[in-house]
Amino acid sequence: MSIYDFSVKAQDGSDVALADYKGKVLLIVNTATGCGFTPQYDELQDIYEEFKKDGLEILDFPCNQFGEQAPGDDEEIHSFCTGRYGITFPQFAKIDVNGENAIPLYKWLAKNSTFEGFDKNPMGLMMSQVLKKMDKDYKNNSSIKWNFTKFLISRDGQCVARFEPTTSMKKVKEKIREVL
Repeated sequence: MSIYDFSVKAQDGSDVALADYKGKVLLIVNTATGCGFTPQYDELQDIYEEFKKDGLEILDFPCNQFGEQAPGDDEEIHSFCTGRYGITFPQFAKIDVNGENAIPLYKWLAKNSTFEGFDKNPMGLMMSQVLKKMDKDYKNNSSIKWNFTKFLISRDGQCVARFEPTTSMKKVKEKIREVL
């Protein structure tokens, strides 16, 4: 099984086959417009502009599961992201990434990646404390922990890296460059 076996919903509700991205390197991100990590949109857009010509696509999936930090409908979210951050990469319909309503793509991503912890920076330490209160066993499962978790997908449709929201975008960029 690979990422190409899945379809997702576009903002207009139509189905998008991820097989349409065959041969590309993908960075899949669950996002939120009202999160402390939302400014990562700037760096994501910079990465997209730098590597799109080399075959990178960033796929953005708004999600309201973490602190209800993605209020609004798909159109409002898209308007915010294009207006405030100038994003030009594809943005899909709002989804759930965990639980019974999680879309199949995210169930597969969680199953095919490992949570390796948060970076040992102030934000990472804070995230550890927040999650420990929500799920004492959070370190031992592969569920999505928060907004702006990123999955790097190779050209053959396999998940090759997972980056937590506290991972420096420099590390993300280096791994993208390596996979490209």
